Amino acid sequence: MDIGSGKGYPQSALSNFVPRVFMFDGVRCNSLEGVLQSFKFESTGMQEYICTLVGRTAKLSGKKKAWYRTQTLYWKGEIIDRHSDRYQELITSLYDAVFDQCESFRKALIAIHRAVLTHSIGKSDPHRTILTEREFVGQLNRLRAKLR
Repeated sequence: MDIGSGKGYPQSALSNFVPRVFMFDGVRCNSLEGVLQSFKFESTGMQEYICTLVGRTAKLSGKKKAWYRTQTLYWKGEIIDRHSDRYQELITSLYDAVFDQCESFRKALIAIHRAVLTHSIGKSDPHRTILTEREFVGQLNRLRAKLR
């Protein structure tokens, strides 16, 4: 089952582009994509703003950031190596926040049953993306297992 915003339900409901209001680490967020893109910005004020963005607008907000040159990301004043355990902990905390706070997200996870998940538009090289297909699908599978 290919997860993506242009797919039918429940795949589209699990997309990072979906508008959903939640709190992450004390910051009000309107989509997973907004938070993910915010990691590219060093300024906490800019991060808070990017967290309010949804869908393609969120995606494009970080498009010109050349974070990949140094593999450096940020969260609330913390400098984070893209390949560190700390970054993986941050991603896990982010998805946990959405899981805990967004009933529609949990319902979509239930609706996919035991389907094998993919994200065909996702990249596989962690040096070129802030969330690989493997990381994304891994988070969804981890959370789906909590519902059993």
